[in-house]
Amino acid sequence: MNEIASQSQLRMSYLRWALVTVPAIVFLGFLSGRIANSGYGNRWFAELAKPEFMPEGWVFGLAWTILYIMLGLALAVILHARGARLRGAAIGLFLAQLIANYAWSPLFFRAHMVTEAFWLLLFILALSIVTTAIFARIRKGAALLMLPYLLWLAFAALLNHSVDQLNPDASSAVVPAFKTSI
Repeated sequence: MNEIASQSQLRMSYLRWALVTVPAIVFLGFLSGRIANSGYGNRWFAELAKPEFMPEGWVFGLAWTILYIMLGLALAVILHARGARLRGAAIGLFLAQLIANYAWSPLFFRAHMVTEAFWLLLFILALSIVTTAIFARIRKGAALLMLPYLLWLAFAALLNHSVDQLNPDASSAVVPAFKTSI
């Protein structure tokens, strides 16, 4: 036997990574949204003028769940690629963009910082593009799993920018919840 690990052992190793990365990324995304009170149930957000192409609320929950699953699978592919050149950089960039992603909801929905959230989205998109390019050099499959995320980030940036343009005084429309004194 010339192999270090059999094909089934390699598949199981990937599955073990995926069993950790997918639930963790989905849960942390859910937690970020919950902490921020994101979505159409947010009083402040409900009062904002929205662009005509704004999807219904359920679309965001479904889209982000699917995207977070795909991100978890992409990360598992890279984590599984032991010994791959640039693996450490890819994981570091992935985690940086993911942390920035989780920060977007509190910045937009909780702090009401619409313009800053737009710039954060552009930063996330830029980091994600670089991450995807490095993923492609390690495993093409991981990069392919990132592509829907890149498209959604571009769409989210367009939505964020449109909301910002339609609501120039959005940050002062209602006092942000974390600044409220009781």
